[in-house]
Amino acid sequence: MQRTMLQSKLHRVRVTHAELDYEGSCAIDETLMAAADIREYQRIDIYNVANGERFTTYAIRAARDSGIISINGAAAHKARPGDLVIIAAYAVYNELELQRYRPALVYVDEHNRIRRTSTEIPVQFG
Repeated sequence: MQRTMLQSKLHRVRVTHAELDYEGSCAIDETLMAAADIREYQRIDIYNVANGERFTTYAIRAARDSGIISINGAAAHKARPGDLVIIAAYAVYNELELQRYRPALVYVDEHNRIRRTSTEIPVQFG
């Protein structure tokens, strides 16, 4: 059996640009892409914490250490600069791969600089 699992996420990154007149995609700081093991042109899902929008696009590289998160093309209607978003990448794993499976979770500060990384989401209820 194969299962589609969260490969990685960039948690609560801040949108820096929304470029409507641009071929679709999401430009992501190359440092953040590397930390989350997201490759250029890889499919990503974006969840906008500010307005509840959820959409799919693909990643492109922005300058290393720039902090850029740019939502481009038609998706620019779904996010504005300053919005907090979660960028998630998924991958398909077989049962053997799942024995070693650990997602790459990247947490940032208000300037989209890496604050910490993890392989587990802490349980927080109530």
